[in-house]
Amino acid sequence: MSASSSPPPGERSDAPKNIAAAITEVSERAQLLVREEIELAKTEVTEKATKLVKGAVVGIAAGVFLITALFFVLIGFAWLLYFELPIGNQFTYFWGFFAMALILVVLGVIAGLIAAKVVKKSSPPVPSMAIEEAQKIRETVSAGADTDARATGEI
Repeated sequence: MSASSSPPPGERSDAPKNIAAAITEVSERAQLLVREEIELAKTEVTEKATKLVKGAVVGIAAGVFLITALFFVLIGFAWLLYFELPIGNQFTYFWGFFAMALILVVLGVIAGLIAAKVVKKSSPPVPSMAIEEAQKIRETVSAGADTDARATGEI
């Protein structure tokens, strides 16, 4: 009876093929996961930017109507100031317009300071969901690597 040096079928000869197939599958899945995360980030940024643009367009339309209305209100206030101010005669109505301009400059400075505060607090569109998912994946992979290392005794 001669001893055969070849392994029984299905034991060692398939092991390298299984490992190679497993590594290939893990690599493909990791690539797919990265592509999906990038797609999620793109979608999130696009969605947030679209909302910002729509809001800006509606805000601009509202601003046009309000500026037009404000124009008429300011003319009315200028004439009212001229009527109430005890300055000059019937031909010095321009003082009402100067007083109104001064009031508008003060209000403009206040509004500008408030707007600067709001802009500083606002943030650009960030793909927060994609970042959160990437962090979860990183934690999972790190935890899996630590568990594998402990099982093989490397730590």
